[in-house]
Amino acid sequence: MASEPDVAGTPATPFHKAGTHKQTSVYVYEAPVRIWHWVNALAILVLCVTGYFIGEPLPSFTAQEATYQFFFGYLRFVHFAAGMVLTVGFFGRLYWAFVGNHHARQLFTFPFWSRHFWAEVWFEIRWYLFMAKEPKKYEGHNPLAQLAMFFFITVATVFMIITGFALYAEGQGMDHWMYKAFGWVIPLAGNSLDVHMLHRMGMWAMVVFVIVHIYVAVREDIMSRQSIISTMISGHRTFKDDRPD
Repeated sequence: MASEPDVAGTPATPFHKAGTHKQTSVYVYEAPVRIWHWVNALAILVLCVTGYFIGEPLPSFTAQEATYQFFFGYLRFVHFAAGMVLTVGFFGRLYWAFVGNHHARQLFTFPFWSRHFWAEVWFEIRWYLFMAKEPKKYEGHNPLAQLAMFFFITVATVFMIITGFALYAEGQGMDHWMYKAFGWVIPLAGNSLDVHMLHRMGMWAMVVFVIVHIYVAVREDIMSRQSIISTMISGHRTFKDDRPD
């Protein structure tokens, strides 16, 4: 039987004739995409933890002289370092969207004008709400995941990079090149405190996304018709049945 196209227009893995089931797999996520995924996840974890304590500092230590208490300074350093890693990784991931396979581009675009795409998004919402009896097959991200990744990873990361560097540049002084590049964000938002608030709101939005993302990945690894978590380790999407979509 001929292969069927997925929502992005790429052929799904070939389905075998009814009878003995043979697990089939297709190479989806290339090594740079997988490496970026796990490095980015670690960077976001570090940024969220350190960012929380920057906004809600721990009580001051009183057992030592203030001269020896540089905990908050180290905390800010780790936060800034993780922010640099996130930024470099994001630009590397953007580069790979141009030179990698078509799955590498799903993070940065989606077929906004396609009625079929939005119909598939609605189906996935129904599936996640336990209103659909059986899921569909996808090589890459399903349409709802693609939509969520675009807004909560691509758009949110750009927002966090811009606001984060604006706050960092403020401490470097108005003559610093970074302030000249990102200083415009502060008066645009109103003032420095408003940028802090927006940056922190972006952090909580990403925290919520990460929680949902982990839940859905585990749920789909158990209930869907293809592998999920192992795919981001090996790069291969393994299908659990031979039946067509």
